Amino acid sequence: MVAESAVTVEDARIHYREVGDGPPVVLLHGGIIDAAHVSWPPVVERLASDAHVVAPDMLGYGESELVEGSYSIPRHAKVISGFLDQLDLGPVTLVGTSLGGGVAIQLALDRPDLVETLVPIDPFGLGRELPNGLLSYGLARVQVFNKLAIAAFRRSRRFTRASLDGIVYDLDALSESAVDAVYREVQRPTAGAAFRRFREAEVTRDGYRTTFTGRFGDLSVPTRLLHGAHDELFPVAWAERAADRIPDAELQVLDDCGHWAPRERPDVVASHVNDAIGGF
Repeated sequence: MVAESAVTVEDARIHYREVGDGPPVVLLHGGIIDAAHVSWPPVVERLASDAHVVAPDMLGYGESELVEGSYSIPRHAKVISGFLDQLDLGPVTLVGTSLGGGVAIQLALDRPDLVETLVPIDPFGLGRELPNGLLSYGLARVQVFNKLAIAAFRRSRRFTRASLDGIVYDLDALSESAVDAVYREVQRPTAGAAFRRFREAEVTRDGYRTTFTGRFGDLSVPTRLLHGAHDELFPVAWAERAADRIPDAELQVLDDCGHWAPRERPDVVASHVNDAIGGF
């Protein structure tokens, strides 16, 4: 049975879910409208019999507190490292998707003592170029468009579902439970706020502020990159470059998958995470 609790880290209440006994596995969700209970349930179900699975809502997401300050990748990583310290969880198998993947890489660079193995899934931070160039920069600066989109999602589950077509390979194959999870989460009054602050911190005219391209060689933990073959946000070529430059890394490209692997290919994701427990 999944238990829920919270701890205070960096003056913010961080909510988390945990289940199972065994080696610790920590799952970090993505951005936009996400939380631990949005991306991870089908993967948690498949891991709980063999691992102690912990899935926090990152700063400002889900039931975690939205506080003032920067929502940059380094700050998120600092909060998660404090979270792991408080729960005395390290070293862990650290898994992160999208935004959470970038946070996981940052944490592994900053605090390798907390990470036994690293599984970034379609992670942020593998390149600097914005997916839509200056349009992405403009949308990050004029946040009203995101607020209008959130308002539209709240009114229409159908519109919410349609919006997911941009992050999955086959919308018709996406489970209704995944759509329901996003639709419920978008009803939260603070939905979208943490993502808007993330864009303020990380999206610049010259591209993403945080990129690990110059630091791949500094990663000192075994790393398995998972990347959807049809990811339209972060190109597979970025993951191929990272796998070539990280000292102890391999890449698995997931067929029939876009940017949301934990919901599109949960069996495959869980299998790779199980392989990562205790080292590849």
